[in-house]
Amino acid sequence: MTKEEVLSYLPYSKPFLFVDTLEYIDENSVKGSYTFDKDLVFYNGHFINNPVTPGVILTETMAQIGLACLGIYLLKDTIQQQQPGIALTSSEVSYYLPVYPGEVVNVVANKVYFRFGKLKCQVALWNEAGQLVCDGTLAGMIITDKK
Repeated sequence: MTKEEVLSYLPYSKPFLFVDTLEYIDENSVKGSYTFDKDLVFYNGHFINNPVTPGVILTETMAQIGLACLGIYLLKDTIQQQQPGIALTSSEVSYYLPVYPGEVVNVVANKVYFRFGKLKCQVALWNEAGQLVCDGTLAGMIITDKK
């Protein structure tokens, strides 16, 4: 499965799609990026006159690249004509630096395990200056049989 095919299976669309590109993906890891457009609606109130990206959005970005994209890749033989369901089941994330409007972030995830449809990864997010913004462990379910 190509990187472009993985992206086509993501069950998100703008304004809730937080993946622009995948630079690398294999059975054990993924690397991708996203640019936080300065016009995203949550910047209007978080924080007044000093907008920063909410931590929950940073976590979602890590989950979309690190869990959803990697999970889709791992299920490439199963998901043929079907968009999978994806749910974050647990997260433990530490935050170190803010991300401002207009910044590009890079996410790297390494698989801890994938079994019974549950994927667990170590994930880290860096800003465009190469500084670690946040990191942690994320786990989620990848559902391919939605009845």
